[in-house]
Amino acid sequence: MADTSSERLHALDAVRGFALIAGIVFHATISFLAAPKGVPLWIVTDNQPSVTLGVVFHVLHMFRMTTFFLIAGFFAHLTFHRRGAKGFIADRAKRIALPLLVGWPILIAAIVAVTIWAAVSAAHGGPLPPPPKYPGFPAFPMTHLWFLYVLLWLYAATLASRALVVRLDRAGRVRAAIDRAVQRVATHPAGLALLAAPTMLAFLATPGWLPWFGVPTPDSSLVPNLAASAAYASAFGFGWVAHRQIELLAAWRRLWPAYLALALGFTIAELALLGLTPAIHPPAGAARLALAALYPLATWSWTFALIGLAVRYLSDFSPVRRYIADASYWLYLVHLPLILALQVMVAPLDWPWPVKFAVILGVAFPLMLASYQLLVRHSFIGAILNGPRESRSRASRAAPFVAPQGAKP
Repeated sequence: MADTSSERLHALDAVRGFALIAGIVFHATISFLAAPKGVPLWIVTDNQPSVTLGVVFHVLHMFRMTTFFLIAGFFAHLTFHRRGAKGFIADRAKRIALPLLVGWPILIAAIVAVTIWAAVSAAHGGPLPPPPKYPGFPAFPMTHLWFLYVLLWLYAATLASRALVVRLDRAGRVRAAIDRAVQRVATHPAGLALLAAPTMLAFLATPGWLPWFGVPTPDSSLVPNLAASAAYASAFGFGWVAHRQIELLAAWRRLWPAYLALALGFTIAELALLGLTPAIHPPAGAARLALAALYPLATWSWTFALIGLAVRYLSDFSPVRRYIADASYWLYLVHLPLILALQVMVAPLDWPWPVKFAVILGVAFPLMLASYQLLVRHSFIGAILNGPRESRSRASRAAPFVAPQGAKP
């Protein structure tokens, strides 16, 4: 039976929006990575590399997508029980599959155009490098829209798994046991080890894994790589079952200082072992094992700390935060060609890297927000991406989080 509750969780809206905006900042840092000589790490290489932005790149990549997929799983369970199976599928087809199918051809054309511009600019009138050869199926340039593709697979797998569990566990004993295990894992720091284990094992099973770049982005194949599959499926699945006992948010609200301390500790230890500049050679032996463990431990610590912090301080309605949360999906969809173009423009300039980075973000965000306000927010595109807009009065009346009882089915 569908759950007809209409209460919004403003804190989780804020976290989801933050994760998407962090992804924009993440992509803006890549041209400033201190790449080893002769080894390009991105379409654009700035002439003012920055160790600071390299660390920002590394730390943002630790948690941004795991946090996003956990929130996605949490809201997927909410939507499923609010709309029912058919309504859920129709909603996901409109809000996830349709933007992927319509947006990908437009964005790939823009990215290719900027890539050619970047190559011409870097060649300084000389011969251009040969275009990359297509390696064959299942290779496919998903670009930054890979997260929509992975979400569709996760929705399908979760619905199939749920149907099987409901069929075989009619008395609900297995689900009750899962709830008890999730409650213990989610509310005790030792549970981080269990959550980190799938990603750690996937890292160790990935030949040539490069810890500096964390989870290999599944953006170049129709078959996601093992590490990304383990990391993001476990996050999504945990978010799905966490919504069955929504009172877990209260525990994360209470424990966020402890999780933040753990996140900082794991991150500092990982960077002390890894170094502060991109390493393009895989580690070996004990260092490989330690990095494979520290990275996902830091990931989950950051994720719980951010959610708990948001539930503690951002649970009330804010029109500004709500606007940013609504806009973040559009901003993330359209940002990459614009960020790339700005990186190409500033790369050869002899400006300090803080000025260049500020220019990239200072130009990109106003342009993207203007496009959202003028083209999306009040149009059918906005209705597709964010659903029907609530009135401000209705949104502001939504009660802040007070640990309500979650839907169990």
